[in-house]
Amino acid sequence: MQVRKQWIVAAAVAFAASGGAVAQQVDSSAAEALAKKSGCLKCHSVSQKKDAPSYKSIAEKYKGKPGSEDALYKHLTSNPKVKVDGKEEEHDSPKTKNEAEIRNLVRWVLSR
Repeated sequence: MQVRKQWIVAAAVAFAASGGAVAQQVDSSAAEALAKKSGCLKCHSVSQKKDAPSYKSIAEKYKGKPGSEDALYKHLTSNPKVKVDGKEEEHDSPKTKNEAEIRNLVRWVLSR
């Protein structure tokens, strides 16, 4: 019984640590710099709705959903039509072609 209990505790610690490792993989400084360079903050804010949803509300919408990182990556790289002030506009892509930089930005948004 004691060995099983230790195994469960070890598994819980490993699970928590892996979640921490995922969060640590986000380079917040680089993500914020890319968001600023790309003009994302003209329409988005971290916590307040502007012309577009806040990053916090986007993170809440996708929290725990499988494929959320891929869905947001596709959104950021496919220039979909979005409504701004009742008008349809093409959503701009980040000012980089580097997939790792864009995925870092996505993980940063999802970590809000």
